[in-house]
Amino acid sequence: MKKMLIKIGVLLAATLFFTSCSTGQSKEANQKNRPINLMSESELTTLDTSNMLDFPDAIVQTAAFEGLYALDKDDEVVPAVAKEMPDISEDGKTYTIRLREDATWSNDDPVTAQDFETAWKKMIDPENALVYSFLLIDTMENAEAISEGKKDVDELGVKALDDYTLEIKLTEAKPYFTSLLAFPTFFPQNQKAIEEFGDEYGSTSEKVVYNGPFIVENWDQSKTDWDLTKNEHYWDQENVKAEKIHYDVVKESSTALNLYNDGQLDVATLTGEMAKQNANHEDFESYPTATMNYIRLNQKRKNKDTPLKNENLRKALALGVDKENLVNNVIADGSKPLYGAITKDFVTNEETGKDFRQDAGKLMKYDKKQALAYWQEAKKELGDEVTLELLVTDEGNYKKMGESIQYQWQDLFDGLTINVKSMPTESALNLGRDSDYDMFLIYWTPDYKDPISTLNTMYSGNDRNYSNKSYDKLLDDASKKYANNPEKRWETLVEAEKELMENTAGMISISQNQQSVLQSKEISGMQYHTFAAPVTLKNIQRK
Repeated sequence: MKKMLIKIGVLLAATLFFTSCSTGQSKEANQKNRPINLMSESELTTLDTSNMLDFPDAIVQTAAFEGLYALDKDDEVVPAVAKEMPDISEDGKTYTIRLREDATWSNDDPVTAQDFETAWKKMIDPENALVYSFLLIDTMENAEAISEGKKDVDELGVKALDDYTLEIKLTEAKPYFTSLLAFPTFFPQNQKAIEEFGDEYGSTSEKVVYNGPFIVENWDQSKTDWDLTKNEHYWDQENVKAEKIHYDVVKESSTALNLYNDGQLDVATLTGEMAKQNANHEDFESYPTATMNYIRLNQKRKNKDTPLKNENLRKALALGVDKENLVNNVIADGSKPLYGAITKDFVTNEETGKDFRQDAGKLMKYDKKQALAYWQEAKKELGDEVTLELLVTDEGNYKKMGESIQYQWQDLFDGLTINVKSMPTESALNLGRDSDYDMFLIYWTPDYKDPISTLNTMYSGNDRNYSNKSYDKLLDDASKKYANNPEKRWETLVEAEKELMENTAGMISISQNQQSVLQSKEISGMQYHTFAAPVTLKNIQRK
């Protein structure tokens, strides 16, 4: 009887031990598999990669779809759907790319070269009038003529040689082209899904199929929250650790901070005073970016010249912004004043290793005396009273920034009236696309790793109605004449920036953003980038 009782005791102890271990392991597993809670500063507008508008679109689309190439943690371009880096012809104009054969869509179709050809031809089709078609026009053979209706869409310089080989032909050698292929508008689209959903493709999370690390769920264009769940069809799913990510739109830093402190956010984006106050928080992280805040100066609105057609006025405004004050007292999140169109630590000279900003110097620094001199000249040409509207978005610090600039200018320039107009980001961007504004305080991140990504936005025919033959020639020379001469191309781009920013004040740069966040110690693998999507989520996980 004693022996039996001892045996029962041992068995009971063992059972309790293993039950305890199992429960502990289960709790640990459940902890790791809890949804990761992230925020977006504005709404997601579309899941159609051809129709991307803003940062949230780029971030979510890069999580849900995958292009030929992606960015690693050091912003280096690495193969994704492509099996390897491209074979490039000696003249730099023909790219041959071989695709991996194990990439599939969430409907079980293979991802093929034809999916890329389909997406790019949709992008360039003038009937679709898509915003980012300019990226193809700037690079690919026949794209400009197609966009103008002079050639058929099928003449675009892209061809699926077979299911897993893509050939791309460029107008000229483009040293940055491989990095451009990491941008969402160059991602593939599934032909079956395009045909099935028609004009509603990408308008909800159900009306699209996915080939990236995650699938989007519970989203339509009226929603301010959505989910990303692990894509079991993704070729590299073993390296995707997060099972689910939940996003909420949070526009105010103070709200983000409260949600973080309450455990409802794992990563909270902070701007302005909230970033400044929490700089010593144990979870505070700050990441450099290539994103700039700047003011678009529109010279024609509704077919009528705006006062900003006047070069003296543009120069007065550009020289009349005290960027140091704005960065230190309003933005206040570690961002830096920016004295040019190209941000610091973004791209370097291949020959010398010097940063572009170092070679180009500081352009249009705050100069009250010079600003007033230009203002007096502008008043002679425009009259003593000038009224301008300054459009800003309703996210983060932009309204406060706009009001600070309004105060600076009205205090400095007698007779100038600035009306600040705040709108939701998507609405403001649509007005920007239609050139229906005077000035627009907004942000910009380069689409690919090259100065021309930003400088090309001001080439004649742009939505700001800035036209400058000297500037156009410099960009043409950089793109064509010096395409295979890196040093001369670099010098030409430095000269072009000076022509745009200093000689003609075509736009006003304000600051180079710093991404400031509170990030839970449980979260790792968020990767921040200086071009393409500002954040990638493939490697995010809860420790």
